[in-house]
Amino acid sequence: MEETSKQGAGQPRDQTDQEKLLVYDSSVDHKGKVPLRASTGVWKASRFIIAIEFSERLSYFGIATSLILYLSKVIHQDLETAAKNVNYWSGVTTLMPLLGGFIADAYLGRFSTVLVSTIIYLMGLILLTLSWFMPGLKACETDMCIKPRKVHEVAFFLAIYMISVGTGGHKPSLESFGADQFDDDHTEERRQKMTYFNWWNFALCAGVLLGVTVIVYVQDHVNWGASYIILTVVMAVSMVIFIIGRPFYRYRHSTGSPLTPLLQVLVAAIRKRNLPYPSSLAQLFEIPKEEKTKGRFLCHTNKLKFLDKAAVLEDNDNPAEKQSPWKLATVTKVEELKLVLNMIPIWLATLPFGICIAQGTTFFIKQGAILNRKIGNGFELPPASIYAVAAIGMIISVTIYEKILVPTIRKATGNERGITILQRIGIGMLFSILVMVVAALVEKKRLGVVENDPRKSSLSMSVFWLAPQFLILGIGDGFALVGLQEYFYEQVPDSMRSLGIAFYLSVIGAANFVSSWLITIVGRLTKKDGHGWFGKDLNTSRLDKFYWLLAGISAVNMLFFVLLARRYSYKNVQRVAVADCNIEGDDDAMV
Repeated sequence: MEETSKQGAGQPRDQTDQEKLLVYDSSVDHKGKVPLRASTGVWKASRFIIAIEFSERLSYFGIATSLILYLSKVIHQDLETAAKNVNYWSGVTTLMPLLGGFIADAYLGRFSTVLVSTIIYLMGLILLTLSWFMPGLKACETDMCIKPRKVHEVAFFLAIYMISVGTGGHKPSLESFGADQFDDDHTEERRQKMTYFNWWNFALCAGVLLGVTVIVYVQDHVNWGASYIILTVVMAVSMVIFIIGRPFYRYRHSTGSPLTPLLQVLVAAIRKRNLPYPSSLAQLFEIPKEEKTKGRFLCHTNKLKFLDKAAVLEDNDNPAEKQSPWKLATVTKVEELKLVLNMIPIWLATLPFGICIAQGTTFFIKQGAILNRKIGNGFELPPASIYAVAAIGMIISVTIYEKILVPTIRKATGNERGITILQRIGIGMLFSILVMVVAALVEKKRLGVVENDPRKSSLSMSVFWLAPQFLILGIGDGFALVGLQEYFYEQVPDSMRSLGIAFYLSVIGAANFVSSWLITIVGRLTKKDGHGWFGKDLNTSRLDKFYWLLAGISAVNMLFFVLLARRYSYKNVQRVAVADCNIEGDDDAMV
């Protein structure tokens, strides 16, 4: 998607009558031909894709939100061990897309990667179901046992990590495959793509909402195995729906490793490091526009200028087109490497946000398990179902943003996106700080209730005391998570868009690992002074202090993010030669 002038892109070019009928964006239809605009892509295709995303999120959150309870109740792990295992699994699950995205972009293509990954995911769900019902794999030979059998632990962890592998190919490929259904050079389709990310997350939240209510209720009131059967059937049905949509999709062929051109630019720049910097941009090599058959030109920027030497013509006697790509790169390839390098600071700056939201599926759920969950006439809310408030918050946030904020701000600023991507992420990060502050205050109150009445403990306090922090968490996700998806999809080179979604997911994955390490480090440091912040259970822990620590880290990091965002240059795309570009697309990205 090309950004507006606020984000460094030029105006979209006029289209010919033929381009209005056909889609010339390097995609093909299921027969390998140029796609017809009227019968392929956009919402007629993306509906099938969004359906399988709903199913995957239903399965993932049906397992993830109650995983800490399963590890505590069935496998009998203590609080710290269970929390770390959840974080490790979540970390692996959200880092695996880096491998899946690379395979999709370089070898299999997105459709095939989604299909293979869904089969692996389904196999994991089947094994999870068998681990509960098959006598040889059950946790206990009788109804109750102090310690589960080793074979059950092996089967259970193998199943959930198969789901991690399935998610690794599913998540980056599916979302980018859905976005590929919209043509960046078609004004209406480009606007629809902005809407696509919002409605993608609306469907995601619907899956989360059912996962943490219906599925968790079945786990709590029937058994875990019954919930796994439901998840397996839903995933199988959604895979069939995804395959049915095959004639409507637009496909992009994999073109080899997307990392190779980036490495070629780096090698060429190092080789020419002693050359003087060119006095004119005309001395930088770019493919003539009449020879550019596919892909898009990127305009030159004045950042990371040492990389520009990779595009300097050194051997004038040898035609540029015949020179090795390890010795000479185009301006577009140089700019693609700059895009990737510019993402690294943003990626690092969003880690504290990821650490904050990681608490939502670990300590927040564990807190809910020991509060009063009774509603009405004896109905008891499953502990993980309180996460539904976060899903509702995200649905509200995305809907208000899409239907009210964007149209209003678009009219005021003339920016077709409304606000810039990094502004949207920054707003979400502010909400994550507020989440930790509210969580710390609520936990302090809960500990006070326990101290005043040790016999009832915290059962005299309603679970809905946790609702504000979950609601704020969901609202923040509606800004930051959707913004991160757009940012990493839009700002990577076009050949790396599956990897781009993987980069977004890796923020959450790395944050889960950092959260686990932080728990370990803080636990050891605070034990030196006597009573540590992480005890055997919540009543002997000081989670309120841990939440204040996260709020402080996030607040300091927010200043760093604002500094980065104000200096950030967005991708500057043109369908013409670099000489015709508006040089340097610096933008006021934040505040």
